[in-house]
Amino acid sequence: MKTTPFSLPLSSPLATASGTIETREGFLVRYDHREETGIGEATPLPGWTESSTDCRAALETAADAETRGGHTAAMLELAADSVPAARHGFATALLDADARADGVPLYRWFDADRHCDAVPVNATVGDADPGETADAAVRAVEQGFDCCKLKVGARSVAADLERVRAVRERVGDGVKLRADANGAWNREQAKRAYDAFAGLDVEYVEQPLPADDLAGHADLRGGSVGVALDESLVRERADTVLSADAADVLILKPMVLGGPGNAHAGVAGPRAGHRAGRDDHHRRGPRPAGGAARRRRRPRYRCLRAGHGRPPGA
Repeated sequence: MKTTPFSLPLSSPLATASGTIETREGFLVRYDHREETGIGEATPLPGWTESSTDCRAALETAADAETRGGHTAAMLELAADSVPAARHGFATALLDADARADGVPLYRWFDADRHCDAVPVNATVGDADPGETADAAVRAVEQGFDCCKLKVGARSVAADLERVRAVRERVGDGVKLRADANGAWNREQAKRAYDAFAGLDVEYVEQPLPADDLAGHADLRGGSVGVALDESLVRERADTVLSADAADVLILKPMVLGGPGNAHAGVAGPRAGHRAGRDDHHRRGPRPAGGAARRRRRPRYRCLRAGHGRPPGA
């Protein structure tokens, strides 16, 4: 097991309601397994994962364990709840080596039927004034993306509405729009935003309210704009989220959850039969009028052809 540190400045800083990200630092992880070398990535983001220092220390400890007891010993040193980025890096390297040994790329290796030929991703567009936001979205579409996630919540609801409207006017109706508020709104602000976003065909808003406001998130559901909750809440309280009918979409980022295996294996609510699929999210049906109980169905997973290329932000 070998690790190589890297530091990559973003071509454009990503401004969000939680702060601005200018550089991503992490570690490439290489691991020899089944006569192949797999490559993984551990890119911690403090506040969502462990610190870079803790990530480095965990990878070093895992490397020492691997020399004594192989990959099983290394994995036992990497706890998903404390060093998820480090675990993601090694787990992905191990899985990548398995996939290479089987003669298929890793994204297709996860597909039981091996028919997957593309992985859908969205472009992330940071906070900026309406013109700059629209320009960034247009550039993403020109690069091949057909879905843009716009960071909102750093400005007033009215200002964000102007930004989203500018994007919709520039990219047209054929591009999906999502928004991510990083929990910045209160209930009244979220209600105003949802009412306005409905007319702009926004697919969903990720984390519109503080993560622990399940009742508030449940109240937002039922309209044309969905509610998405991310792994900051799902990791700890997936069953509670599902029982409270608090989300239409669960966002599962393997780097935060401790690896693609963890996301794929069902951290998003095994009791309810929900699983993290090969898509970057899975969708639940709209809440029936009056909040009537629904029978939860196990989703079918499939590889979708959507936007291609590398997203410009996290």
